[in-house]
Amino acid sequence: MDFPLPPVGEGLLEVELTRWLVRPGDAIARGQAMAEVMSDKASMEVPAPFAGTITALSAAPGTKIKVGQVILSYTPVGDGSAKDKPTPPPPLPEGKGELTREPAELGSVSPSGVSSVSPFPSGRGDGGVGLRTSNGHTTTLPPAAPSVRMLARKFGVDLSLVRGSGPHGRILLDDLAPYLTPRPSPGARPASAPSGTDTSKLDFGIAGTRQKLIGLRRRIAEHMVESKKHIPHYSYIDECDLTDAVKLRTQLREPLAKAGVKLTYLAFFVKAVARALKEVPIVNSTYDEAAGEVVLHDKYHIGIAVAAPSGLMVPVVKDADKKDLATIATDIERLGNDAKSGKSKLDDLRGSTFTVTSVGGIGGLISTPIINHPEVGIMGVGKVVKRPLYDANGALKPSDIVYLSFSFDHRVVDGAIGAAFGNAVTRYLQTPAVLLLPETFGG
Repeated sequence: MDFPLPPVGEGLLEVELTRWLVRPGDAIARGQAMAEVMSDKASMEVPAPFAGTITALSAAPGTKIKVGQVILSYTPVGDGSAKDKPTPPPPLPEGKGELTREPAELGSVSPSGVSSVSPFPSGRGDGGVGLRTSNGHTTTLPPAAPSVRMLARKFGVDLSLVRGSGPHGRILLDDLAPYLTPRPSPGARPASAPSGTDTSKLDFGIAGTRQKLIGLRRRIAEHMVESKKHIPHYSYIDECDLTDAVKLRTQLREPLAKAGVKLTYLAFFVKAVARALKEVPIVNSTYDEAAGEVVLHDKYHIGIAVAAPSGLMVPVVKDADKKDLATIATDIERLGNDAKSGKSKLDDLRGSTFTVTSVGGIGGLISTPIINHPEVGIMGVGKVVKRPLYDANGALKPSDIVYLSFSFDHRVVDGAIGAAFGNAVTRYLQTPAVLLLPETFGG
């Protein structure tokens, strides 16, 4: 029987097939995920509304498929033409046999650049991934989404030891939480937290290979080309004395941490940008090319660029002008964690009116960021460095400095206006206590 792609979301008529989770010959159960598809930077799984055996796949990863298009064929359970269900193999003797992965389907590449494990009939029928041992026996891992398996691999979690709380024992991201906290050995000194962004989860590629742009990576490429093709960018860079903001963050960090809030510098930048956008409304706009109109927004939704394992994502802090620093910090942590673990909701990725991107956690002082089309501006944040500065009395003093790199759409934002906006952002960052006050009190 043929299986057409069912509706995958409201208003979605076409999606991109990014990865098969089954292959011909696989026995699958009702509700088991068969494929990953993507639309608008949101990835989702296509579950099986049937139980049976896959006989053929009709689309290749990286191709566009439409709702109603046949994507695979299968033989349902109970069909007289189907062969008898294979007898489950004997259990693997403890301590014997070495687990080896079955060859992955050609072209199936995980976000880390390593070919993914393709499931094969294991006799369980519950969506588990089959693994064959060197002595010919077969064992099965519990069912889990690809994002869960990727996270488990990165942290060295054995999924066979995890009890799944999802349907049919499916392992969810929340089920991994108890296994992600390292347990220090008795007498061991706690390791200091690494500074900056952890780059170990980024995909640096594999030398000597060719990698097809599919899924999120292709979306990013298309979006960047569209931005550079349509928007005449110009850059504006300014220096900002962040000394008072560093002191204020130091004072607030511990009490907020006790309340479960992780206060980063990014929260200050988002809040300062939201305030500055109210002073220079033209920067909080999008350009409607078809109508030849500039649309000035009265909502202040700030996109924050996140380096996720699968690629760049831009979740959005909604109504940043109405939120205090603690709430913005909470939103940033939630949105960042969701993006990195593949749990972002479609609504969290839509509606930004201005974007902030930060390379300071990895390194670098200055950048020339590409505008998130159809917005008209973006701010890049470098790393905070200690530099000597002259004060008002001409004396040198140590200061915490950050460089702010702006890119603007020159069709909408002239140089003088861009500089005025940059000055407003800098002013708020250099008097950060004002950001703690409601706007009605001059904040």
